[in-house]
Amino acid sequence: MRPGITVTIHIPASPARVWEEVAQLDRHVEWMTDAHRIEFRSEERRGPGTIMAVETRFGPLRTTDLIEVTAWEEGRRIAVEHRGAFTGVGEFVLAEAGDGGTDFTWSERIAFPWYFGGRPGAWAARPIFRWVWRRNLARLRARLTAR
Repeated sequence: MRPGITVTIHIPASPARVWEEVAQLDRHVEWMTDAHRIEFRSEERRGPGTIMAVETRFGPLRTTDLIEVTAWEEGRRIAVEHRGAFTGVGEFVLAEAGDGGTDFTWSERIAFPWYFGGRPGAWAARPIFRWVWRRNLARLRARLTAR
């Protein structure tokens, strides 16, 4: 089984407002510090079947990750499959919080290629990924609450 990482953050904005931002896949580079550039490889720009080449920079590591959107539940969930050097699945899930805000959960199960340490490398990288994704979600929250 691939190592899994799940991060949840509360955003004091409605799920509709958070979805409006998250559904714009090309703008993820504006709040994801590890995503440097996104190039669409499909006609679709949202929904299942959307394919993106995502240039990722993670410290000294550089890779282009091919990502396909596999599920799209409008206003609630986006699931993806990673098909580059790093393989696996991930998803964003939005849930309305009791205060009218949004609880945003980001989950990933990623396999590392052998030349990045394989399974031991993936396990060792979990705390780093968790830290980066929390920072990314904090940037998203700041972006949504600054307006």
